[in-house]
Amino acid sequence: MDPRQDIDDLRRRRDAIREELARIGDLRPGSLVGRYRRCGKPTCHCAREGDGGHGPSWSLTRALRGRTVTRIIPAGAVERTHGQIAEHRRLRRLTAELVEVSELLCEALLATPGTVPDEAAKKGASRAPSRPSSSPRSSRS
Repeated sequence: MDPRQDIDDLRRRRDAIREELARIGDLRPGSLVGRYRRCGKPTCHCAREGDGGHGPSWSLTRALRGRTVTRIIPAGAVERTHGQIAEHRRLRRLTAELVEVSELLCEALLATPGTVPDEAAKKGASRAPSRPSSSPRSSRS
């Protein structure tokens, strides 16, 4: 396959990922879990054998600075929270894909003659900037 075609394909894929990243919605990391519990009252329905208990009570759990943080999510916000978690996962997938495609593109550009300007290397483009010719002024008045 033509190396220029590979580069063009990689650029198109990189640009498509960037466009998809621009459309990322609200996001939040973590796992959403619905829990059922028993209240402990002997006359409550949850005390009967086989009863599922009270709930679900929804909580979002995630790691933050090395600690596990849990946030209670109201029942009315569960669907929206599921969507936010899905967007966070999509962001992570797209970011990993962007890095992979970008790395492949950088390697392809290095391996293809004429894509890396030789002029910059010949002219010393990576040299350190020149030093000032005069010393700084005194700060005293």
